[in-house]
Amino acid sequence: MWFPELTLLMSHSISDPAVPQPGTNRDVVRVFDTTLRDGEQAPGCSMTPTEKLRVARQLALLGVDIIEAGFPAASPGEVDAVRAIAADVGAVDGPIICGLARATPHDIDICAHAIAPAARRRIHTFIATSDVHLEHKLHMTRTQVLDATRRAVTHASTLADDVEFSAEDASRSDPRFLCDVFTVAIACGATTINVPDTVGYVNPPEYAALIARVLATVGSNTVTVSTHCHDDLGMAVANTLAGIAAGARQIECTINGLGERAGNASLEEVVMALHTRQSYYEVSTRIQTQELTRTSHIVTEATGVHMPCNKAIVGTNAFAHEAGIHQDGVLKHRATYEIMSAELVGAIGNLILGKHSGRNAFHQHIRDHLGYSLDEETLQRAFARFKQIADERKIMTTLDIEKIVREVQTSLPYANA
Repeated sequence: MWFPELTLLMSHSISDPAVPQPGTNRDVVRVFDTTLRDGEQAPGCSMTPTEKLRVARQLALLGVDIIEAGFPAASPGEVDAVRAIAADVGAVDGPIICGLARATPHDIDICAHAIAPAARRRIHTFIATSDVHLEHKLHMTRTQVLDATRRAVTHASTLADDVEFSAEDASRSDPRFLCDVFTVAIACGATTINVPDTVGYVNPPEYAALIARVLATVGSNTVTVSTHCHDDLGMAVANTLAGIAAGARQIECTINGLGERAGNASLEEVVMALHTRQSYYEVSTRIQTQELTRTSHIVTEATGVHMPCNKAIVGTNAFAHEAGIHQDGVLKHRATYEIMSAELVGAIGNLILGKHSGRNAFHQHIRDHLGYSLDEETLQRAFARFKQIADERKIMTTLDIEKIVREVQTSLPYANA
């Protein structure tokens, strides 16, 4: 199905205005973490109040600028959890504590109560703006949405100095109407405008053009424009980076990319892309990158959702090498096959010994990790035996390798292989 609102987006915003090219601003991008809200909404990812507090504490250590602690109106328990986080983590020098609220007085009042203990508070209110949502979900006209936005943001502004407004399904909205809604929200006190790709539908050039159009309409001197991208087509991180290149200065993301359906933009991937390619994007974040792996592990423990081994940045194979050519290159100079160090994200690099491994990595392992010094002939025999056994196994353990070395040194049969 082709959505008419996307046709409007493509015809009116791809080339008008022109999308700024990367490398034009040396700004700090705010990191808005929504692991405890959007991430927890993913099926099977709910957390207890104790688990949410532990994650929030780690997010503060990680250095995120804003923690979206939850959706208080969802349940009394959610109110208690958000309030506990606000009281514990929301110190004067800590992150902004944010709660999500629909564009209703009821939700906004509950949200304000939940985040009240924090020194710095944000109310995040939202309403959908795409025609498909207006017709089939909200049963509202565009005029009614504009009125609801005006009332919600005005009310939120009386309860918090920091108000964020999101236009749900912004990427499938008529861009002219979208900008009208944003203009109303800003006039009523919104300090951050969020442009969600709620269903992960657009591609990076489209999203960059939309961010540029919003910036051209609402300006960037008094408000921050934010990204919020979902991964339904696998482009959440790419769209987020495109939004930053176009001028967005807040990113909404989650640890491990958790979130509704296929998830959100992964915090660790966006942050390390900006860090590794800083000369390209010319922006930075306040994230303490050495805490990324630990944060990922804590979220995994809290949710029970484990990452694929090949997950970028925090997967177990992210800094592991088995192929002999790669191992040889890394042993000679890590930059041959690593664009960032494992230590930079709080991980440990590994040379995995298996059937693809080369003699150089095998020699280094038995010398540095097992303490064996073999002459050339013995080393060659040990490596040949290693290859023979590795053909039958996925990974060779240190115990396997030590048995091989002892076998070739003593000419005894290799037992328990």
